[in-house]
Amino acid sequence: MSTPHVVVVMGVAGTGKTTIGPLLAAELGVPYAEGDDFHPPANIAKMSAGVPLDDADRWPWLDAIGQWAHGRAGLGGVVSSSALKRAYRDRLRSEAPGVVFLHLSGDRSLIEERMAARKGHFMPTALLDSQFATLQPLEDDEAGVAVDVSGTPEEITQRAVAALRRLDT
Repeated sequence: MSTPHVVVVMGVAGTGKTTIGPLLAAELGVPYAEGDDFHPPANIAKMSAGVPLDDADRWPWLDAIGQWAHGRAGLGGVVSSSALKRAYRDRLRSEAPGVVFLHLSGDRSLIEERMAARKGHFMPTALLDSQFATLQPLEDDEAGVAVDVSGTPEEITQRAVAALRRLDT
């Protein structure tokens, strides 16, 4: 990519944000930040109990991610965040106006299968329906691309790099 964007890897739980994010960052030669690390303990406890977060829970989390992205403006970086609603992406952009979104999207059954295979993650598959119900895909006026999550992590990463490069042309 010709400019060092900060890329927010977004999507419902189980799409591979934590897998693809570091691979993408390595490919682009920029640092990676795990979005889950920005959650306060109360949010993790809530999700671990199978309770979806509400917007009041999300605002401080999104602000913390946005502040990290703002600090990487002009330098580049990759950070994961579900960013399921337009309002959440708008909140991130209010902190870091130049962010670009990479929406990892895919078939619900594939995503559920991958979630079920994960070990030690706080997000139960029971919350997947609420994730899909909340999801508002990127709109035409939002800087970003959608990439299908079928295939290997390396294949997905290469599709993501190619799609992000097309944004710069």
